[in-house]
Amino acid sequence: MIEVRPLAAHTDFEEAVRLQQEIWGFDEIELLPLRLFVVATKVGGQAFGAFDGKRMVGFCLAIPGLKPGGKSYLHSHMLGVLPEYQNSGVGRKLKLAQRAEALERSIELIEWTFDPLEIKNAFFNMERLGAIVRRYVLNQYGTTSSHLHGGLPTDRCTAEWWIGSGRAKTIIACQEFQRSPVEARIAIPADIAAIRAGDPKRAREIQHQASEEFRQAFDRGLAVIGFERSEETGTYLLGQWESR
Repeated sequence: MIEVRPLAAHTDFEEAVRLQQEIWGFDEIELLPLRLFVVATKVGGQAFGAFDGKRMVGFCLAIPGLKPGGKSYLHSHMLGVLPEYQNSGVGRKLKLAQRAEALERSIELIEWTFDPLEIKNAFFNMERLGAIVRRYVLNQYGTTSSHLHGGLPTDRCTAEWWIGSGRAKTIIACQEFQRSPVEARIAIPADIAAIRAGDPKRAREIQHQASEEFRQAFDRGLAVIGFERSEETGTYLLGQWESR
């Protein structure tokens, strides 16, 4: 049984820092430091760990944010799970712990960024959590040392998780949600990970094409409202988003 609990001890924070290196392979300069975990938990953020017995196998960190007009929200800056525990529900347990704690504080929105080429993450965000996307940011973090990024610009979609909405409640309960009609589709090859590893030039072309399609769709007022997977592609579904 995987247990998820808040992180509070410095030893837990140290382990979360170590996991960053193991999961992403970051250089030391790119690691989120222990001090950030400490500060986040003192100023209204969140730090949760997933444990298999005494071993931490995943973690997430969120920091408080403020929207124009004074609306508060949480920015979920990092979530990581050890490779051998991925695809086993650990990430979902961490996100649901974030949601439960945020709802207790009457927080309505949790945001995070994700790589639009990571189609497994995209499916999880939209179809397992009920997030939407309305923003695309070019090269948000610059080029990193992580082998997972393949040397590409760190283009990111911003996931908006309206945690008390009917959409989120329905999808989290694994029930079918009646979404708006699909007005546009953006397809990513299902083998994009292999392309990124073996043909960086082609991967960059795919990334650039997707960025143009996302930005054009968002300029039209569309949002990512769903995601479909097949053997050939992962496809973002875009349409009108209604806050309900």
